[in-house]
Amino acid sequence: MAGFEGIKWAGKQMCFLLEDESFEMMDDDAKVFAVSRSIHYGLFLAFEGIRFFCKKGNKDNIEINFLNLNRNLERLQRSISFNLSSNQQEMVPSIKKIEDSLIRYLREPSMREFLIETAELKSQGYLRPFTFDEAQSIGVTFPENPSIRAVACLYDRYLGEPFSGVVVPGVVRAVGVNGTGCLKLGVNYLMSVKAVDMARQILPEASSALFLDDRPYDPLESRKITEWDSSCCLFALRDGTIVKIPESNLILPSVTIQGICVILEHMGIKVEERDMTYGELIDLSKKNEIVAICSIGTAGILNRARLLLLVDEAGKTITEQHADETHKLYQKLGEARTFYWDIYKEKVPVPNGLKLNKYVL
Repeated sequence: MAGFEGIKWAGKQMCFLLEDESFEMMDDDAKVFAVSRSIHYGLFLAFEGIRFFCKKGNKDNIEINFLNLNRNLERLQRSISFNLSSNQQEMVPSIKKIEDSLIRYLREPSMREFLIETAELKSQGYLRPFTFDEAQSIGVTFPENPSIRAVACLYDRYLGEPFSGVVVPGVVRAVGVNGTGCLKLGVNYLMSVKAVDMARQILPEASSALFLDDRPYDPLESRKITEWDSSCCLFALRDGTIVKIPESNLILPSVTIQGICVILEHMGIKVEERDMTYGELIDLSKKNEIVAICSIGTAGILNRARLLLLVDEAGKTITEQHADETHKLYQKLGEARTFYWDIYKEKVPVPNGLKLNKYVL
């Protein structure tokens, strides 16, 4: 599974208790209880990834920019709600309260040195809120003392290009009927890590795995493409069309992919949102109709797969999909990635449909 490179953590994390809405700054290595439902059972374990850009403003202020922040916060709120009982729903914080706690964290004096360094380096910033049960108990019940913690880091890159992947028909990332595939829950990401390990048994240099839907007993070619192990998926076709897989209970509603699609349409590129079966993917690949298959996510923005192995249930290669780096659309995808990050830097105008969130710290 792809990992962060050149990462440096801030020296502090925050803790926001849902029950009394209290706020506390903690050391970056503050421990979590070994005796905790969050650890033993993965209960109330949800998280979010939020990209940001820092720059120095007037009067020694630090300005921090997010893109479509509200969508990240809405996704986190849905995950928190899922992890609480029907009797605990009044504890689910509003979007505004989540936003206020995260911005308060970044405004704390103990965070200033880290943010200045991030601004001076013009680095990619990454904010990671996550949930935790602060109670010391291992009962198989809902959390007693749920909290949101958050940490921040800067980093050089995530995944990157070129990368290779393998389709993994034998496992599913989530089960649609449970309504969990559309949430950032820890339980989904164990399968992501396992899937990449399986992919490497077929292709040792694989750094990503592409999942099919949750119908493993249906004919292989009738199953639908869902997403990569830790990111969403776009297909660039030789006719100039980009295909985006529709959101569902199996698909994480990616903030980044929504932004990339807006940018592509702004560039005059047709984006078609529809399902794609594995059989269609195999057929398009054999006919050389695919220019690139992209991994889209917060940390990496957009990365184009150099190679994707399309395999059968036994792991035997059906065909190999190689990117066409000479095609105009391949180059346009790279431009869209640059444009996306340039919005954070305020180097380009914000297209309709996207919102730049600016804060002075």
